[in-house]
Amino acid sequence: MDKDIVLDFIRKSSKPLSFREISEGLNLKSSMRKKLKKLLQDLISEGNIIRNRKGLYLPLKEAKLVTGYFEAHKEGYGFVIPDSPKETDIFIPPHATFGAMHGDRVIARVEQRRKREGAIIRILERAISRVVGFVEKIGPIFYIRPRKRIIQQQIILSPEQKNIKAGCLVLAEIIKYQKINNPLIAKVIKIFEKPKTPKDDIEILIQEYDLPQKFSIESEKEAKKIQNTKVNTKRNLKGRVDLRHITTVTIDGESAKDFDDAISIKKTKKGFILWVHIADVSHYVKWDSPLDLDARQRGTSIYFPDRVIPMLPPQLSENVCSLLPKIPRLTFTVEMHFSNAGELKERDFYPSIIQTAKRMTYNSVSRILVERDNEEIKRYKKLVPYLEKMAELCELLKNKRKARGSLDFDLPEPEILLDIKGDPQAIIKAERNLAHFIIEEFMIVANEAVAEFLYSNKIPSLYRVHETPEQNKIQYLTRIIKNLGILKEDIKPKDFPELIRLIKDTPYEEIVNYLILRSLKQARYSPENVGHFGLASECYTHFTSPIRRYPDLVVHRILKEFIMKKKLSKERLSFLEKILPEIAIHSSRMERRADSIERDSIQIMRAWFMKDKIGEEFSGKVTMVTPEGLRVRLEDYFIDGFLHLSHMTDDFYQFDEKRYCLVGLKKRRKFTIGTSIMVKVSKVSLDEREIFFDLL
Repeated sequence: MDKDIVLDFIRKSSKPLSFREISEGLNLKSSMRKKLKKLLQDLISEGNIIRNRKGLYLPLKEAKLVTGYFEAHKEGYGFVIPDSPKETDIFIPPHATFGAMHGDRVIARVEQRRKREGAIIRILERAISRVVGFVEKIGPIFYIRPRKRIIQQQIILSPEQKNIKAGCLVLAEIIKYQKINNPLIAKVIKIFEKPKTPKDDIEILIQEYDLPQKFSIESEKEAKKIQNTKVNTKRNLKGRVDLRHITTVTIDGESAKDFDDAISIKKTKKGFILWVHIADVSHYVKWDSPLDLDARQRGTSIYFPDRVIPMLPPQLSENVCSLLPKIPRLTFTVEMHFSNAGELKERDFYPSIIQTAKRMTYNSVSRILVERDNEEIKRYKKLVPYLEKMAELCELLKNKRKARGSLDFDLPEPEILLDIKGDPQAIIKAERNLAHFIIEEFMIVANEAVAEFLYSNKIPSLYRVHETPEQNKIQYLTRIIKNLGILKEDIKPKDFPELIRLIKDTPYEEIVNYLILRSLKQARYSPENVGHFGLASECYTHFTSPIRRYPDLVVHRILKEFIMKKKLSKERLSFLEKILPEIAIHSSRMERRADSIERDSIQIMRAWFMKDKIGEEFSGKVTMVTPEGLRVRLEDYFIDGFLHLSHMTDDFYQFDEKRYCLVGLKKRRKFTIGTSIMVKVSKVSLDEREIFFDLL
């Protein structure tokens, strides 16, 4: 007897079941009842079943309950994002959070179906176990003021804690979670010295998230063993297509160390042949091996401005699996044949071996294709014709994707330039050029080809899904767009591509793109295919980055096994159907955590960079309007800061909710999203990682 048998029995029942009915229905002896109790408790903890007030067991769907993750807002309310992408988000008012914290996995009951409003009734898994904050004291009680404003709960220190002083920056572990209106109990596990450099602050961040600093001993042994194996042995070459004779390149950033993907291209009379070669990590990292278990737990590599915490040990991520120039490497190839109009006519997938000719960078390719730099063209003379064909195919694919309704954002991202000490020297807008678009288009089309192949063959897999935005987000966006005078009609999701085209090369472009992005749901992983709204793709997966993303590695294994064996056994299908939902949920969670960490690390660098600029004046643009004030992005640096209402001293300002702006009562000066503004840096808080402005 195992959990699957018990769960299947409960699901097939036409009514809620008592413990006795389950025991008798499964023909269990009295000696097995203790084990049954344990299995039922495990199923409850995992969110598969629930025990109602009468003590009867039933599946969550029958109880009209939803499992998912809680996204908390600093105002106290939040949303439950269901595990299934077919379910819509549930609004949770402040009084109905059950004490859930941001990122917790929960069970929610839908109480108003029309408004899609509900209440959390159980917390399955806590996301936050550690908190970094400042110790403060009220009377005899010590409590922690967390650095993260998203943590709304009061956290008090255990009375047993001794020798803790108010004002200390500490790392605390939560030892007791309680329901709403009751404080959490924590104990201090480390007292930090005040950070003297950005590097110190990043170290604190790493400890706050309890990020793994080392791989397991078993993983290290396995990685060293793999590192010492030869690549082009007869055993490794068996069943592989040898593509070392075709011209292949990698195109990555200047500082990249892990090269997942390489590309080759050929122009024919009928059109183009594109080969996308992806590092065959699955050849080295097998299901449930020590390396696999470590990678599955990590879910993704995490990138900081000054370092990376990789998903796989450096022996693999930077050596054996990395597609280094002029070295034979094992790969998995997606071969695609396109017509002269960019239509995909044929596709094939197979294990291969390649040898890249050059390690190209985005900047170098751009200098060749866009700037027509003579020195760069001369340096890469043999590769220039291939790069020109890539640009030609990229343009065809990009136009086709835009024509089907894909959201073609070109949102800038911050690039942090560090000096030799690791301190931020400048924070600028990272430029994206034609080379970025080439790689992006080729990876998208390869991911789609793999997803459609697995889906059409009914093979269980992981999909990258992105649902249509919620109606309340669309209404919020409509109000702002109308107020800016860009459109007069209400916006629908299908109008997004036209809106993006309309604001292209206008002063509103960057701001409105961010507003649209905020209105969208976050893409995630799921064993259910519901399509990808942002890419206007009916079927999409992640296949092209198995060195740094665990779902890609899983898809590699599934695709390779199906291709090699032509059919998956019943045991393998059963195994995948059981494990894929767990991997999808965990990988999505790890991705969200990595995004949060990377945002925090950038904010740390921004604060340290601006700390010596108090009193300096800058021009900027308003990116967000709230009743408390304005968020402003500077033009000289890719840096945001907050302008509080109390620092806007030239008038009395009120928030106009309908027009989504701040308006001065006397001078009628109006601030809305996109308004140009002059500000002075009034304060930089390294503790809060925030920059504050005065209005000029």
